[in-house]
Amino acid sequence: MKQALITGAGSGLGRALAFKYAKADYHIILVGRNLKKLNTVKDELERDSLSAEVATCDITSWDEVKHLSEKYTSIDLLINNAGIGYFHTIDQLSKDEIDTMVDVNVNGLIYTTKLLLPAVLHAKGRILNIISTAGLKGKVKESAYCASKFAQRGFTESLQKELANESISISAVYMGGMNTPFWNDSDYMSDPSVLPSPESYANQIIEQDDGREEIHVEK
Repeated sequence: MKQALITGAGSGLGRALAFKYAKADYHIILVGRNLKKLNTVKDELERDSLSAEVATCDITSWDEVKHLSEKYTSIDLLINNAGIGYFHTIDQLSKDEIDTMVDVNVNGLIYTTKLLLPAVLHAKGRILNIISTAGLKGKVKESAYCASKFAQRGFTESLQKELANESISISAVYMGGMNTPFWNDSDYMSDPSVLPSPESYANQIIEQDDGREEIHVEK
């Protein structure tokens, strides 16, 4: 059975992708910091007779990601989904908010990709980097968030060129906001229920996951 490792798998799009790929005969490695949430998703998958395991990891920690990478020698699909955002005008952003977005969205993505790349190369697999339309165009009250997403885009495009001769594919995934717990601690989106569900986005992602360089998900 092929293996898919998904970061930020405890809720939202990560959870939805776990179900989609598990139903496509992948064994899912659920990665995140919150063991309770990960175990809940694992239990839900197993109730549907789907295959999954949990691996807790803070992707902003080099040592934790290195430890994670030592557990897996072959990964057919790496989905870098974990992300965080704070939405204020630049004068209102705190240092902690800026640092957290850079640590999770930029460093976390780079650490995970670098350290798990040997396992993906071994499997001749695929990498999906979940970015955002915030990686394509600047937005009001999203300056630092967009900066982190533009960094993800640049990293992904560079890797596509750097690894062009390897037997793997790397896709950048662009979509707008979703109705997920992403907005729980923010007043930026007054009514997240008007946004598309993570399941609808997950459907589009798996349909377009054919090795193309860019996946664009529509509302």
